[in-house]
Amino acid sequence: MRSFLNNRAIIQTFLFATLLVGCFSINCEAAEVIVVGDSHLRPVSEVISGIRKTLRGSLTIYSPSEVKGVLGRIVEKEDAKVVVALGRDALEEALRLPPAFPVIFDLVVIPPSANRPHTTGFYMAAPASEYLELINGYFRSIRRISVVARREQLNALTNDVSSQITTRNIKNPFEFVTAIYQLDNVDAILLLPDTSILTAAAMEEVNLFSFRRRVPLLGFSERNVREGALLALVGNMGHIGNHGRQIGEYANKALRGINIGQFPPTPPSRFDLYLNADTARKMNIRIPDEMMRRAKRVYP
Repeated sequence: MRSFLNNRAIIQTFLFATLLVGCFSINCEAAEVIVVGDSHLRPVSEVISGIRKTLRGSLTIYSPSEVKGVLGRIVEKEDAKVVVALGRDALEEALRLPPAFPVIFDLVVIPPSANRPHTTGFYMAAPASEYLELINGYFRSIRRISVVARREQLNALTNDVSSQITTRNIKNPFEFVTAIYQLDNVDAILLLPDTSILTAAAMEEVNLFSFRRRVPLLGFSERNVREGALLALVGNMGHIGNHGRQIGEYANKALRGINIGQFPPTPPSRFDLYLNADTARKMNIRIPDEMMRRAKRVYP
């Protein structure tokens, strides 16, 4: 009797394994759209919820750790047609796919290089054009703005801006600080979100330069303002579910064979403004009352 039961268990195990192999061969888990992101994080879960509301196709979710180094094989196994990358790690993996494969991204600071086709999505940084609109509306004395950053950042955030902004490409924190001290005839310095360049030591030097020369910094985070920048624009992510619905629509288009690369990456539709009134006083810059009311927070 025990021998019979053992043989039966072996047969059941063999049949289950055969069925499992067959399932992979016919893509039992096939999904037209693969979403890569940590669904335990609230922004990721909100985006995924939005995607489900508009996507007209099947969807499977993987964490970045699950696809690391093997996303191409997973896409092939699933017979997927689109990958949605939520977060920097997810996007790095997705960009390793063939250029013709559609990739939609969100929850990244800046968009990837513009020369990859079939790629679009949303990013969190404020482009230089947003700062220009703000400055021209409230600080008429600031006419010449300089941006010193890596080429990738410059390409992503300073395209199509006016002659008010001059740019300089650098590669490391040392070049960044050196270039800042070589600036002449500028009214403000716009910082771009790049932690590989803006190290603690580099920011200390730039803050010293700013106050010695009375050249205000235009930051990208509340921390920049707290540490002395005149102002910062920070993307408001309160409506991130809308991104998910739009991502679902982009995916629908990609599934129909439309090149989603024709839709440019989109920054946040709303920005929170942070101001440093103490910096303004020390640099003899008047902040209009309307701007003060608009700010989410003013550091006195």
